[in-house]
Amino acid sequence: MNSYFADLHIHIGQTTSGKPVKITASRSLTLENILVEASEHKGIDIVGIIDCHVPEVLLTLKKLVETEECMELETGGIRFLDTTLILGTELEIYDEACKGPIHVLAFMPSLEKMEEFSAWLSKRLTNINLSSQRIYEKGITLQKVVKSLGGLFIPAHIFTPHKSLYGSGVVKSLEEVFDGSLIDAVELGLSSDTMMADQIAELQHYTFLTNSDAHSLPKIGREYQKLLLEEPSFLELKKAMAEEGGRRIQANYGLNPYLGKYYETTCEKCGLKPNGQQECENCGSTRFVKGVSKRLKELSNGIKGSRVRPPYIHQVPLQFIPGIGPRTLDKLKDMFGTEMNILHEVPKHELQKVVTEKIADYIAAAREGRLQVNSGGGGTYGKVTGI
Repeated sequence: MNSYFADLHIHIGQTTSGKPVKITASRSLTLENILVEASEHKGIDIVGIIDCHVPEVLLTLKKLVETEECMELETGGIRFLDTTLILGTELEIYDEACKGPIHVLAFMPSLEKMEEFSAWLSKRLTNINLSSQRIYEKGITLQKVVKSLGGLFIPAHIFTPHKSLYGSGVVKSLEEVFDGSLIDAVELGLSSDTMMADQIAELQHYTFLTNSDAHSLPKIGREYQKLLLEEPSFLELKKAMAEEGGRRIQANYGLNPYLGKYYETTCEKCGLKPNGQQECENCGSTRFVKGVSKRLKELSNGIKGSRVRPPYIHQVPLQFIPGIGPRTLDKLKDMFGTEMNILHEVPKHELQKVVTEKIADYIAAAREGRLQVNSGGGGTYGKVTGI
């Protein structure tokens, strides 16, 4: 078996014909651009594109297969150069069991199954052509349909304050909304890591995923996992989530939670972090965006995770590192190829042939989880402050 990098949460900004898909995403995020970026620039072996339910996206994929620019794999997924595309969709559940909207990911093994799923969704979504739409159906019913089609069901960014399973107070237990036996894994999100999530007893049963939720091309691969698989395919990915036959997640690479946009509680109006007061000392507002760190303290069962987890490495994307702008990044890629190679493989002395010793030190510290950061919150990312 071999190791493969996977980022399973990437949005499409617009279709090939220019129609919007994910409204808040960059228009450069077309299906074709994502595949080229992942394969030639990022070095990501498996990408989950989570807007594949859109009819025009499905039509584009079928044409790419027909022209042999892509190849559909018998074991699931679509191959483009050095990258396998896993067909996915992001949906918003807000049924009578929910106190707030919840985002989930569903992945299908083939174009045929995604077409069936899209047809079923079209009767339950206001607009089948857009991303992250509210589905007018019970969450458990959705789970059963996903499973009937041979798919994977994964609650998305489960701790972020908005539109997530635990959120700011949506549920105390996932069993309030879902059938726990029909969940294949959970996605942690940018403001949490394995150690934080392992405080919740019911999550001991589930594999943890770390994905980018990319809304622009540079954000692809800001979080990802390394998988041990026979080949990069849907079936092998499914086995890795279930830890079957030696397939498994070898490591999760994610932002230090301090860098996430929602780690700390902040004032909803001005963004200031409160000092334990009921009222913001800056603007007087009494409305706050509850941070992931605070929400996890509310949910914690006071346990120490008993499940053996893969290491969670506080990876810092190259774009976050001081001194690395677009031109410097291009120079690094011209010399060393993909970003995965730069982050994981290139020795420091080789990096110094392209960048200063200080920047090379930052990259080395990033791959070892040694960078110092200030925490983010209220929708603003944290910042790298030094080594």
